[in-house]
Amino acid sequence: MRFDRPLSPPAASPPAASPPPAYPALDDEPLRADDVPGESALEPSSDTPSSGRFPAAPVVRPPRGEGAIVVTGICGRLGRHVCRVLHRERKFVGVDRRPFPDKPRDVRHEQVDLRRKKVKDVFRSGEVEAVVHLGIMHDPRASAAEHHSWNVAGFAKLLDYVHQFEVPKLIVLSSANVYGPHADNAQFLSEEAPLLGGQNFGDIRDLIEVDMLAQSFFWKLPSTETVILRPVHILGSVRNAPSNFLRLPTIPTLLGFDPMVQVLHEDDVVRAIELALRPGVRGVFNVAGPPPLPLSRIIKILGRPTVPVPYTVGRVLLHRMWSLRLSSFPAPGLDHLRFVCMVDDSRARRELGYAPSRSLEETVRAVDEGLW
Repeated sequence: MRFDRPLSPPAASPPAASPPPAYPALDDEPLRADDVPGESALEPSSDTPSSGRFPAAPVVRPPRGEGAIVVTGICGRLGRHVCRVLHRERKFVGVDRRPFPDKPRDVRHEQVDLRRKKVKDVFRSGEVEAVVHLGIMHDPRASAAEHHSWNVAGFAKLLDYVHQFEVPKLIVLSSANVYGPHADNAQFLSEEAPLLGGQNFGDIRDLIEVDMLAQSFFWKLPSTETVILRPVHILGSVRNAPSNFLRLPTIPTLLGFDPMVQVLHEDDVVRAIELALRPGVRGVFNVAGPPPLPLSRIIKILGRPTVPVPYTVGRVLLHRMWSLRLSSFPAPGLDHLRFVCMVDDSRARRELGYAPSRSLEETVRAVDEGLW
């Protein structure tokens, strides 16, 4: 990624102490799975911040924007949901190599690979007010090289276009999974927590690198308001690991573990993106839903039967099923069922004015709603 002129980072005042999360103290461990933003690292350089310490921006209600909102990955289920909710309020241009046969008439769709130079034409053709990046690949069967080319190289090109055409706003949908499940995690992790999700789970490394590239871009180009959203497990019509896990006719659990779960309705993800589009908003924000509950309570809401499996047996079976292409869940994902990895979203509530609109029962039952 090139930057043609020297830039200095914005002056940042020391961050205010975050208030304690609006959840009771909990001693159980959380469910974690390979959360996929929209469907579904490398070590930072010495001059790249490893946390979410960004200067606080005033929350202002802007006039209706006149420029276009460019959404990558618009043909994914979450991308289409964002489009259907917001396209009447803003001009939308979708960038996705997949077809979008049922797109609204007033939405322009560029069916092009994010890595191709043709994407530049989207920015040349008119004023772009904001870019919302949802185009992260999480195909468990794609090669590591393909993942890296799409997720990291493609995102680096996108950052070049945002810089070259001086786009005022960039929103990147990351995931709370970048923190990683670890036995010594704090009960609720703030945005300043290190991103350790790739230590034992290689599939998350590209997402961590995208997150770190966006953080670096924040400081190198302060004229663009960069927002990084890290939502917990997204549930709804999306085809990601948490939703797919809860859709199983019989849900496997780890014998002796009843982890705490943080989930988020896809409608609330769209709401967080809408709030992040306002001028003056920048920084890293954890995004959570209703207060967490044990996995057993979540499964009880759905009325699914369970089968408890010892960890060692489950790891061997899952590894064998993965190698035979009988499972879409890799064995390292079992660590998400054992260790604490819950987030504190008080910054989003305080600075974005965000609060979840869906109850826990509505959020969990959303996995069984009609999949448009």
